[in-house]
Amino acid sequence: MSSLLIRGADHLLTMDDVRREIAGADVLISDGVIAEVGKGLTADAPVLEASGSIVTPGLVNTHHHLYQSLTRAVPGGQDALLFGWLQTLYPIWSRFNPDHFHTSAQVGLAELALSGCTLSSDHLYLYPNGARLEDTIHAAAEIGLRFQPTRGSMSIGVSDGGLPPDSLVEQEADILEDCIRVIDAFHDAAPGSMCRVGVAPCSPFSVSRDLMRETAVLARDKGVMMHTHLAENDEDIAYSLEKFGCRPGQYAEDLGWVGPDVWHAHCVKLDASEIDLFARTGTGVAHCPCSNCRLGSGIAPVRAMRDAGVPVGLGVDGSASNDAGNLVSEARQAMLLQRVARGADAMSAREALEIATRGGAQVLGRPECGHVSPGARADIAIWDVSGIESAGSWDPAALLLAGPVTVRDLIVEGRAVVRDGTVQTVDMPRLIARQNQMARDLRDSL
Repeated sequence: MSSLLIRGADHLLTMDDVRREIAGADVLISDGVIAEVGKGLTADAPVLEASGSIVTPGLVNTHHHLYQSLTRAVPGGQDALLFGWLQTLYPIWSRFNPDHFHTSAQVGLAELALSGCTLSSDHLYLYPNGARLEDTIHAAAEIGLRFQPTRGSMSIGVSDGGLPPDSLVEQEADILEDCIRVIDAFHDAAPGSMCRVGVAPCSPFSVSRDLMRETAVLARDKGVMMHTHLAENDEDIAYSLEKFGCRPGQYAEDLGWVGPDVWHAHCVKLDASEIDLFARTGTGVAHCPCSNCRLGSGIAPVRAMRDAGVPVGLGVDGSASNDAGNLVSEARQAMLLQRVARGADAMSAREALEIATRGGAQVLGRPECGHVSPGARADIAIWDVSGIESAGSWDPAALLLAGPVTVRDLIVEGRAVVRDGTVQTVDMPRLIARQNQMARDLRDSL
């Protein structure tokens, strides 16, 4: 039996059912599960001293495109709106091979780990040159993060009125067949699972109604979750009204894409009726504030969603539209944007951190994650608040107001992924050098 005692944290933000905050706290881990939380705990176990630190649940990333870490800050896409940005990048992504997808996923997941993330989803919707979903699944296993990859898809190319180039779309029968393959091969529904597979048609402007409908039927037959982009910006709304004669929320409802097994990315432009629909059906939202700012999409109505009871988590989105993968920065940005839109009391630092932890776990259907309490999975972030970022802070537990943006230690399923600010599971200098060489080669090939 493996065990670990985290001892003497200055503050523990549990995010448990009553949101306890404990000073001078200890956390005992046994076999990947939190066994006990309190003060003065003793155990015959290795000890990880946490003096000078804040302990939180591991953060949860509900939306990402990991492959995009190879295309950060691409000229021509830096100042474009969503559709123009995609049209700039599609030709580059069409050159990717399985090695590009694997390496970029390793880099993206390592970056997330350093920002305190223990559980991440990923939306991979293009498969050029022999790429497969398991290119990312193997990368997550190597980094050591809990992973919820989704088998994305695009089936309507530009010649049929869609946005992606024809070279990047697939036949719908092939898409559904491969969804079944990866679910059967890699999906683990058990509590504490390190890999759960979902299905994720890319967006209303890149797949057909039939594929959306059939994917939902397949997902519910297999008992897996469903994900897509929805209502991201004004172009998105205009496309839905022109092509479908309705707003995105009605489109989703008509095709079976609402419910607690569904979460949608962005939802910047949801109106009051759509917020009510999502609240009534338990449909989740992945809020991606930095990407929404970068692409000029707007400020998502997160305060209204939360007040209505919509499950909301955070997503960093792809590194080509963010361009970082830091969940602490994402949580702070979420808090600041709601204050810009609604006033300084619209969202507290603690609520934003709750969205980044417990909120994301709820959206991804993982009630055993996102909180530090007995019986929860041992996914824990330890933040050093003895440095200059927190110097002079009267409330060290207000991590998003005055605190570090990288972790000191990260524990996933009871195992150390980050220790003393360094990723333990891969050779980071070698990985970074490999990614940079790949980016140079892609640039030179254009």
